Amino acid sequence: MNAKELADQLNGIQYPARIPKTLTDAAKEAGLVIVYGSSDDLMEFEGAIYDEVGVYDGGTAYVDAKGLLPERDQIEDDEVLKDYFARQPNAKSIEALWSEGEYSWMYKTDIPHATFEVLEDGEPPYCRGIVFALADIKS
Repeated sequence: MNAKELADQLNGIQYPARIPKTLTDAAKEAGLVIVYGSSDDLMEFEGAIYDEVGVYDGGTAYVDAKGLLPERDQIEDDEVLKDYFARQPNAKSIEALWSEGEYSWMYKTDIPHATFEVLEDGEPPYCRGIVFALADIKS
C-alpha cells in the first residue's frame, strides 16, 4: 500500500474520524503516517506514528525518519534534549492550519503526501488530512 492508495480509502471518513484498525495496522506495516484534525486543538498521527500534538488555533509539528519529534518546550531531560538537537536539522515541518477556507483543519508540508477529506454530517469537509511515508523523509 502507498500513500495515495491509503488516502483514497480514507477519503470521505466521517468526523470524528475513527480510522479502522485494519487501516492503521496496514499503514504501520507500510511505514505510512495518517495526519488529521480532531476537535479544535489536536493534530492526530496514526499508522507508523501514533501520537497527537496540541495545535489550538494552528501550530507546527516536526517529523523525521524516526518519527515525531517531541515539543521543544516540553523537554526537561538532557539526553532527550541532545537527541532532539541531533534530529532537528533533518526534521520536516507539518503546519496545522485552523479554519482555512471551507476546512476546519488543513496541513501544509514539503513532505510528499496524498490528501483525503474528513466529512462532517456528509456536508462540506471538516478536515483535509494527509498521508505520507516515513521513508520519504531523508535523514
